[in-house]
Order: sequence, then C-alpha cells, then structure tokens
Amino acid sequence: MKILISGGGIGGLSAALCLAKFGHDIVVLEQAAAFKEVGAGLQVSPNAMKVLRALGLEDESRAAGFEPERIEMRYGKSGQTIFTIPLKGYAESRWGTPFLQFHRADLLGVLADAAMAHPNIYLEMSARVAGYKQADDHVRVRLADGSEFKGDVLVGADGIHSAVRDQMLGKDQPQFTGCVAWRGTVPLEKLSANPPPPTACAWVGQGKHAVTYRLGGERLVNFVGVVEQKEFQDESWSAKGSQDQIRRDFAGWHPVIADIIEAGEEFFRWGLFGRPELAHWRDGRVVILGDAAHPMLPFLAQGAVMAIEDGWVLAKCLSEEGSSVASRLKAYELARKSRCTKVQAGARRNKTIFHLENPLLRTGVYGPMKIGSMFAPGIVHSRMDWIYHHDVTQ
Repeated sequence: MKILISGGGIGGLSAALCLAKFGHDIVVLEQAAAFKEVGAGLQVSPNAMKVLRALGLEDESRAAGFEPERIEMRYGKSGQTIFTIPLKGYAESRWGTPFLQFHRADLLGVLADAAMAHPNIYLEMSARVAGYKQADDHVRVRLADGSEFKGDVLVGADGIHSAVRDQMLGKDQPQFTGCVAWRGTVPLEKLSANPPPPTACAWVGQGKHAVTYRLGGERLVNFVGVVEQKEFQDESWSAKGSQDQIRRDFAGWHPVIADIIEAGEEFFRWGLFGRPELAHWRDGRVVILGDAAHPMLPFLAQGAVMAIEDGWVLAKCLSEEGSSVASRLKAYELARKSRCTKVQAGARRNKTIFHLENPLLRTGVYGPMKIGSMFAPGIVHSRMDWIYHHDVTQ
C-alpha cells in the first residue's frame, strides 16, 4: 500500500520505518523545512527499544543515547535519597533491551537518517497538511499550498495540535491539569561544582518536582521541572520562561538543581493539559497515533515510547491480508487503545506521588520505597514490568 503520514517527528518517522519494513511505500509530509527539535531530552524504555532493535537501529541508538546507571528518587531540598535501584545492565537482563536517554534531536536524527536512506520512504518537507478527502479506494491529502497527495491510508502523526484529528473528531477541549512544566538543557561542563548524578533522578517536593538526567555522551544535562499553579493559558512547548520565575519556583532546592537553573541559558515553560479519551482513532482510511491519539503527561516518560509502539502495531495490522483497510485500522485501535489509556492513567497517578504535601503521607509513601530499594530492589523494578516487558514486535 501507499501510506501518507502527516508529521515527521519521532512518532511519524518511527511509523514510516515500521511500515516500510513491512513492505509499504511511504510518503512523510512534514511541515518544517528541515528535521529539528527544540532542545530537550527524552527517555526511551526497553519496550520502545525493542522496536528500534527490530528496525536495525539499536547500535545507532546506543551511540546517540546515554544509559543511566540507576533510577533514583530524592528529596528536592535536602537531596536525601528516597530510593535508588540499578538500571545500567540490569534493564537489559530483566526486560531484554537497555534503557536509554536522548536529546530529542539525536533520536530524531537516528530516525531521519534511516528514513532518508530507505528506498520505500519519500520525505516531503515544508508540507503542512490542511485536510483530507476520502473515496472508497483512496484518500487525498490537501496541503496548505493547495497541492495534493493520494494514497491508500493517511496516518495522522501530527502531535497534540493534530489537524488530522481535528478534522476527524472536531476541535478538542483540553483541560489545564494545574501543573506547569519547565524544561531545558545545560552543558555538563558548567556544573562541575555540583554535577547531577549519572542516573534517571526524580527530585520530589511539596507541590512540585524535578527530573535530571544526562544526554548525548554525557555532554548535556536535561532538566524538567513541574510546578503546581491555579491557571495557565499556553500549551506550546517552545514558549520561553523567565530566569526569575524558575528561580522562584525552585527557591531553596538542592545545589544540584540551583546550579542547573543558574547555568542554563534558556528554559521553556508550558502548561500541562489533559484530554479525555477519544471516542475513536480512525475514520475510514484515516488513522491517528502518538500524541494525536493519546497525549501523555510526562510523569511516566512514555509519550514518545507509546508512539514508537504504535508505529509497529499499525504496520503489523495494515499488513494482515484478507480484510478491508477499515478492518485493519480497527484492529490497530483495539490493540493499542486499552494499553495507552492505562499508561495515561499511570502518568496521572505519578504526579500525585511526586507532589505529596502532607509530611505524614510522604513518610507513609516514601518510607516503603526506601526500604524496598535497600532490601528487595526487584520488587521496586517489578512495578514497571507491565510497561517495560511489553514487546509489540513479538
């Protein structure tokens, strides 16, 4: 089949490579003039690494990413460790593949290089999708400049502000979650006095938390901070926040956090918005995946990971012969919707764990975590088995 993909981000390019591996011809329609990502990090857990391995991209991914030594939780102000459990080497032995951390641009580069080298994938840049029309045997995509592309299927991998989803289901009504997120990267060499640990580390506090980890051969440190507040308007990932505001938000926190904030040249700030579960992800020959279908709050680090899983499952379902395109897309939705909905719910729960206000409740929740990590780390790891063990390639 000839498959059109709206969006050349991590979800769109992953889907293109998966679909091409199953023998389809792909056209990726990307609105930007070149592949690029605003500076930020992401974590790719073993369930997505299994897809990258199946695509033949494990070596490139290992070279571009960083494998953290441990997963940790610490108090944001004192830096005292709540729990710490092994990850480097352990992840591969328990879940089958490593757990890696990337600068988004580095992972996008791995995927884009593979897509550009693939004979079945055509990349059309500066191509903003404006809408689609369907017939019984094809779908036509109209771009903002008036040009059209014809294919057998259209995949909307165009993110939280998806034009494909808007036409399929109408404009959504996102609800502010009461949380505002900060993100930025800082060269590790600027943090010599108080370098962040080489771990995936969550720093928790009353009504807020931060996450630190290293990227790209340890040349960068990624910072994400989430702060509760009553109102916020902007959902854009590319809106810059002020240095004074981030200082106020994390005043009195551990020197590791304070030094990152002082050394950072710019931090982006955006509101976290939740969306209700969509009624459906498909419309005839059109389907959506990734953030267009199931946007994730960042508290489980599964947004990009679920999009990568989506791409493989979609490719597998579209390659099942003997049924209509509509039936194959229905099979994809049935295969993915319950898992993604469960992960979304898990991310919402984690926000509560990270932001506990009551000191007694914090002791009651964090105390068992500390004891478990000391005497039975496997039990702590087992809480993530349902996510990390999952292998859509089998």
